[in-house]
Amino acid sequence: MKKLTQIQLSSEGKKVLIKLAKGRNTAQKVVLRAQIILAYSEGKTQEEISVKLSTNRRTVGKWLRRYNQYGVESIIKDAPRRGRIPMITEAKEKQIVETTLQTKPKGATHWSTRTLAVHLGVSKMTTQRIWKKYNLKPYSVKNFKISNDKNFVEKVKDVVGLYLNPPEKALVISVDE
Repeated sequence: MKKLTQIQLSSEGKKVLIKLAKGRNTAQKVVLRAQIILAYSEGKTQEEISVKLSTNRRTVGKWLRRYNQYGVESIIKDAPRRGRIPMITEAKEKQIVETTLQTKPKGATHWSTRTLAVHLGVSKMTTQRIWKKYNLKPYSVKNFKISNDKNFVEKVKDVVGLYLNPPEKALVISVDE
């Protein structure tokens, strides 16, 4: 069995791993990862660890490599994944927002998710997600006001972007007309 270089744990690192391995509120996947690192630091082989912890060697090797590269944080938090590729383009998203804001369906006062979805050839859920993303509520008479600004979508993206991902040490001041 191929063995990675021995992991040298500092006393502080070992305390953190023991706390994770024995924690009552620690997620089971984190407990397993901490147990793998602790067992390896004690000189056990990957094969011995996989048998003792009822897992496979690939899992043991994966967490040992991650720990060697990134430290304790890598076993606590999962690595980011790619996620699903968006099926709707930005142009289509913009069209949905603009249609919602600047037009009305025949014989109605406002769009519903279903009528707009049929009109633009998208699913009802797609329309619903985009309305939620931009906080659009054309059915709400009290709070909804239609903007005639042609650059409304870009402005909303900029403002929402500041709230969702603010730059460090930035001050955002908002002024209404």
